[in-house]
Amino acid sequence: MAAECHTPSLTSGAPVSEPGAQQRSPVNRVHDDTVLDAARDCVLALGVRRTTLSEVARRAGVSRMTLYRRFPDVNSLLAALMTREFGTLLAEVAVPDALNDPFRALDPGHTRGRLVGCVVQGVRGLSASPLLRSVLEVDPQLLIPYVFERLGSTQRIAEQFLHEQVLAGHADGSIRRGGTNAQVRMLLLIAQTVVLSLRPATSDVDEDALFAELAHTLDAALTPEAKS
Repeated sequence: MAAECHTPSLTSGAPVSEPGAQQRSPVNRVHDDTVLDAARDCVLALGVRRTTLSEVARRAGVSRMTLYRRFPDVNSLLAALMTREFGTLLAEVAVPDALNDPFRALDPGHTRGRLVGCVVQGVRGLSASPLLRSVLEVDPQLLIPYVFERLGSTQRIAEQFLHEQVLAGHADGSIRRGGTNAQVRMLLLIAQTVVLSLRPATSDVDEDALFAELAHTLDAALTPEAKS
């Protein structure tokens, strides 16, 4: 499950003329990654509330009009940034060779053990993301639509990987057979809850102990029932 982060140029055509434009990149050379990198720098340096399209355009070296054509407001820009940031992290976690987590020892030879390790590692990575921490601390309402209204692109990326692994686990017998879509959605909800609530949850509980319990919970939920 590879996430492609190099996207087409923001727009095409002649660059917009404005003061200082001669020092900015031509429009047809500007890629989304350039703008998203600038947006990430802004969020980490200034916080979500103080991030503006004008400041992002300045840091990216593009005209404001160029940026407005691609992202009509800050929320759409931040949504794209979070999709790239978290989608890339999840794609890296999904590569077995990239895992370096003690929970792999659950059963690395079976799909279930691999899946549990990936989920725990993914939750760890997302929880430690400076970008997500900034959003949760300063402007958590940005995440409300993805909790109460709809699934976002990052959640769909995670579900795609989970779906493939659950099916593989059904095939090799390491994952309990059930409704695949329901199993996948519950895995997503469990992981999402830990990611969003980890900070208050670890105020009086050791973080490593909590992750160990997450691993055991997932493993127990996915283990096939013993035949009588």
